[in-house]
Amino acid sequence: MVYLGRQVLAELLECDKNRLNDLDYVKKAMVEAAIEANATVVGYKFHKFAPQGVSGVVIIAESHLAIHTWPEHGYAAVDIFTCGSKTEPKLALKHLRLAFRAKRVKYKELERGVVEDVAPSGHLVPDA
Repeated sequence: MVYLGRQVLAELLECDKNRLNDLDYVKKAMVEAAIEANATVVGYKFHKFAPQGVSGVVIIAESHLAIHTWPEHGYAAVDIFTCGSKTEPKLALKHLRLAFRAKRVKYKELERGVVEDVAPSGHLVPDA
């Protein structure tokens, strides 16, 4: 099956709470994860919440990586979406698992834009 992109939706569990709450550390880990996946970083934006938690996105030429952390629960929700054949989203996930010292990881990988479902206009064809 041919598809336009792959998306990994992941939950990082039992992580290092201090790392999840450190804005600079989260930003660095996410940018490194994009590079590890062989993606081209074009920008990023991160925000630290009070009293805790970090959200952010790394924009890559191939799509994006996003994260939201709940340090109080040792938990992070991650979305890694890549297009094209040169990137490998699971390599980014592996990097993040190690960076945040996650004891458990749950994830799903989706094929996005299955070519046989995409109309010539580029819009998905609705089910009949």
